[in-house]
Amino acid sequence: MLSNTCKYAVRALIYLGKYSADGTKIGIKKISADLTIPTPFLGKILQNLVKQKILVSTKGPNGGFGLGRKTDEISLYDIVRIVDGDDFFDMCLIGHHTCATHEAEEKPCPVHALFGSIRAQMLQFYQETTLTGILGDMTGFEDLIKL
Repeated sequence: MLSNTCKYAVRALIYLGKYSADGTKIGIKKISADLTIPTPFLGKILQNLVKQKILVSTKGPNGGFGLGRKTDEISLYDIVRIVDGDDFFDMCLIGHHTCATHEAEEKPCPVHALFGSIRAQMLQFYQETTLTGILGDMTGFEDLIKL
């Protein structure tokens, strides 16, 4: 469902939510090593999140990355929309186009009606799930993001 890039972004944001919520900046090499994500790849992901103001960054020896918003202001929807795009929530389950592109005279795919309600539930889940909620549920599951 989610691209690896998006999963890495979610993991990095959970990590930063846990360790930089007080404004501390964490260097990319530390994040990369702790999450076992290649540094150049992680750098591109984090810079994209900086451009979208989800993260902030500081250069220099004491620089690094930190959250640009409070954890309750960052939803999974924000992350997926930035990294994988809005199409994640609009794509036809078995076609190569968005479900929104169906013409009135065209017949929708065989799973359109059923998947439409599931898609609506997924959208709601992603919009309502924030980093605050995820961090609150992390106890006992820290190894999922290799902290």
